[in-house]
Amino acid sequence: MSYAAVPPLPAPVRQVGAPLAAIVVLGTITALILTLQTAVNPGGTVLGFGLATTAMVAVLLCYLWLDRWEPEPPRLLVLSFLWGASVAVLIAVGLVGLIDASLPQPAPADGQTRFVTAVVAAPLVEEAAKGMFLLVMMTGRRRNELNNLTDCLVYAGFTGAGFAWLENIFYIANGETVASSLAIAGLRLVLGPFAHPLFTTMFAIGVFAALRQRSVAVRVVCLLAGYAAAVLLHGLWNASAVAGGQTYLGVYVMWMMPIFALAVLLAVTSRRRERRIILAQLPAMVGAGLVTPAEAGWLGALGTRKMAVRSAIRGGGRPAGSAVKRFVQQVVELAYVRDRIDRGFGDERVFALQHEEAHRVVAARHTAGPALHRLGGTRFPVR
Repeated sequence: MSYAAVPPLPAPVRQVGAPLAAIVVLGTITALILTLQTAVNPGGTVLGFGLATTAMVAVLLCYLWLDRWEPEPPRLLVLSFLWGASVAVLIAVGLVGLIDASLPQPAPADGQTRFVTAVVAAPLVEEAAKGMFLLVMMTGRRRNELNNLTDCLVYAGFTGAGFAWLENIFYIANGETVASSLAIAGLRLVLGPFAHPLFTTMFAIGVFAALRQRSVAVRVVCLLAGYAAAVLLHGLWNASAVAGGQTYLGVYVMWMMPIFALAVLLAVTSRRRERRIILAQLPAMVGAGLVTPAEAGWLGALGTRKMAVRSAIRGGGRPAGSAVKRFVQQVVELAYVRDRIDRGFGDERVFALQHEEAHRVVAARHTAGPALHRLGGTRFPVR
């Protein structure tokens, strides 16, 4: 394994991120949706906002924990959440409303139209609307952020959490009484806080599988399979809710809990694989002079990485800690590019990206030089 020679002081290279204008626009759309809902039902919206936000924060913290090895750009995470809470919601409301209006209106006692809308139309439209963000992430330089399954799961989780957050506010706010609103909150926020992220996870798995294929046809099949799994799981969930309490609990225990457990196992396994990838690439970086042997000793574990940053802060303040943290992030990014090449996916674009990431490591080392020098041969206990 070898790295192309890198200059000691490279020219700045463009980072991948979300345009601030896009974040502002999507945030404004989300705020307008909430404002309209508040005007219709002020008290219910306040209750729904408080309860849904609490559940949403808990869900996002879980995904941030999952994302610790290679943290995604904050702007992209914000954009993915806002996509779910604005674009996906508007697409879902608009298309599902059109589909519902085009169906024959049933007699008052007939729930056929409601069943078709909830079990067929809503899953098809909502999963497509949420999944569009992952498709956008597969294009251009954004593709470089989808290095592994964990990345796909995190973006899917943030998008699903954004959609669920706004949807939960609507459902809770529209309860006929405070008691009914609290009952809805219990069903949606206690039993199913991860429901929408879990549905979108199915598509994320399809995206990850597609990214590892060379054939365009196979990639399309992987994407369609992931989308179909998301729609089927979502439709099953909605069907159980329409059928009644006993069916809902039965589906929840027999299907949703095992699938959720498998998804958690898959996510934790992917997270562990991230460390193995980094550990496998560190020796070559040491050989290329990008990382010292002492640094390689603490770069391979989350606990020692955190201790190194804290030690840098004690020695040089927060700027020194931020510089060391940036150096760590760039080493990790380079490791993933090298792993892609080792797996046989190295083309001209990927080799150019490797050179670019090596530039960034050198630049980050230059900035963090004094702090890294103070760390020297410090050995941190592995946790």
